[in-house]
Amino acid sequence: MTASSPRAEAVIDLDAVRHNVALLTSRASGAAVMAVVKADAYGHGAVPVARAAAEAGATWLGTCSLAEALELRAAGLDTRLFSWLDVPEVDFAAGIEADVDLGASSTGELTRIAEAAVRAGKRARVHLKIDTGLSRNGCPPAEWPSLVEAAAATPSVEVVAIWSHLACADEPGHPSVDAQAKRFAEAYDLARAAGLDPIRHLANSAALLTRPDLHFDLVRPGIAMYGLNPVDTGDDLRPAMTFRSSVVLTKRLLAGESVSYGHIWTTPQDTTLALVPTGYADGVPRSLSGRMDVWLGGRRRPVAGRVCMDQLVVDCGDEVPEVGDEVVLFGAGGAGAPTAREWADKLGTIDYEIVTSMYRPRVRRRYLGEQS
Repeated sequence: MTASSPRAEAVIDLDAVRHNVALLTSRASGAAVMAVVKADAYGHGAVPVARAAAEAGATWLGTCSLAEALELRAAGLDTRLFSWLDVPEVDFAAGIEADVDLGASSTGELTRIAEAAVRAGKRARVHLKIDTGLSRNGCPPAEWPSLVEAAAATPSVEVVAIWSHLACADEPGHPSVDAQAKRFAEAYDLARAAGLDPIRHLANSAALLTRPDLHFDLVRPGIAMYGLNPVDTGDDLRPAMTFRSSVVLTKRLLAGESVSYGHIWTTPQDTTLALVPTGYADGVPRSLSGRMDVWLGGRRRPVAGRVCMDQLVVDCGDEVPEVGDEVVLFGAGGAGAPTAREWADKLGTIDYEIVTSMYRPRVRRRYLGEQS
């Protein structure tokens, strides 16, 4: 390992992102595609991923915070941008000036956006969010008539869209999906009755892949564009992130020697151990101790003992890897290598959490498929 070599590296395949976005666009029933790049593109890097998504056909980019949207504008991306959730102290004027569409879920939020539009000297483009049953962000149905009427009467605001978010789209056939679709249709009718003519967007990755009737005018793929499928549809999505490190030391241990903190693992026979300089400070969950493998030397090998803050140990049996050999902790899964989904299943979580956890100071990002 040289001075420039990383302890841990997230390798992002932008060609995989392009492939996934193109595939999802082909499944979108003619709806426009908003590539969701919030949370630094789910840990993959917002700016390069956004560029790749736009090259592959996405005509919108979605962020959670206004700061995330403005970062994309500052990087020269001129795609339509949508930002939907911020703290009350945020001044929306900068977003309005930068042509960022803004989400509003209450009359108070709408008022703050309208006031910012006056300061910016420019009409704000707003997407009104109706809570159809997820019960997070979004306007409660009882307050929706007041919100759409206020929006229709506010000259500094242009209502571009109404939208909502599905709670259980990753469980095809779940009754809540149809119930939310019905509430969404009712909210749309009320918006039209108030004199608005908005587009509609409801479908996330799972609904894009399983509910073409909910594609409407715009779909919002998130996790699927990174190659992680929230539903088992058999689509050829390609995981974009590989998390890797390398061997820095090998040693031979006799049978009966214990390894790492707490001595929870003891060598059953003489074996060779490989030290990998990556641990829970770099995104490897300590709770995977004793339950994870890595890909090293063309095969899966178990991690021996506890995952530490800065390192972990791999049991290599009678084989002796070379210092500097690549260690894949998770990736696309070819030939049986570990995947982010495997980590998530073992931890009782979702692969979204695994990949977004890779945005850490000691984890270097490297991109494949960058275009000049």
